[in-house]
Amino acid sequence: MRKLLTLTVLSLSLALSAMAQPGNFLNSQPLGDRPAIPYPYLRDVDVLWSTTLWKNINSAELFNQFFYFPDDEENNFGKKSLAYIIWDAVVANEIPIYEDEELLIPIDNDLFVRNYTRADTIQLEIEYDEDDEEHYETIIRPRFFEGSEIYNYSLKEVWFIGKQDTRQDSRRIALAPLKERVITMGKTIEINQGIVPLFWIPLQHPAVRALLARYTAYIDPVNIVGQPSWDWVFVNQYYSAYITRESNVYNRSISKYLTGEDALLESDRIEDKIFDIENDMWEY
Repeated sequence: MRKLLTLTVLSLSLALSAMAQPGNFLNSQPLGDRPAIPYPYLRDVDVLWSTTLWKNINSAELFNQFFYFPDDEENNFGKKSLAYIIWDAVVANEIPIYEDEELLIPIDNDLFVRNYTRADTIQLEIEYDEDDEEHYETIIRPRFFEGSEIYNYSLKEVWFIGKQDTRQDSRRIALAPLKERVITMGKTIEINQGIVPLFWIPLQHPAVRALLARYTAYIDPVNIVGQPSWDWVFVNQYYSAYITRESNVYNRSISKYLTGEDALLESDRIEDKIFDIENDMWEY
């Protein structure tokens, strides 16, 4: 009788689980109400040394491709790339956005979305008449956010050494999706302003951390089990990035005084210097 009751309860549990998740018995997306990873408490007076770094995360690199995919928000069964996670949160007024990397100039979410998705007016050539004159038709083309256009992210982070344990640690402060900006003047003139930030989001803000903790980062394209959250990715620095600027009195980036291979070597030199600071503290 006891065995029969146990089997009945087990069968009922499996049936309810299947009813709750008809498409897949593994509920891996999204992560639900999982809290963000807590940082150790730190007082300003306990910081012995600190510096700020700006880095570039390029999703074209093999290690960083999980930042880019899935690049299509539709037909992905709820899976989103980081670009779409951020954009949908901006549209829903779920997270704040800023114009500058210092997070001092806020941007109105609704106004930004309205301006970004404003329809374009274009002219299409229809045909030539008997006098070889061109005829055009003016149409309105709607604009949409395309996550596939976001290949790079700019990341601002702070590195420091605490007085209590004299251990080097870091915090991710702000993140900006980067996109090529082209301004059209008249009908034919286009001015390419290069790769620029769309906006900056504060990675330490509770709403942003809750958002990143809620969604899965598909770091393993083969095995869907045990994939971490985006909050885990940033806390554990699970990405490949190169330094583009270190805080300095001139407020200049590496590209202002070095280019090409020399700029990459300078990025490596800054990274080695930062890690050597902690090691040097333990030398006698």
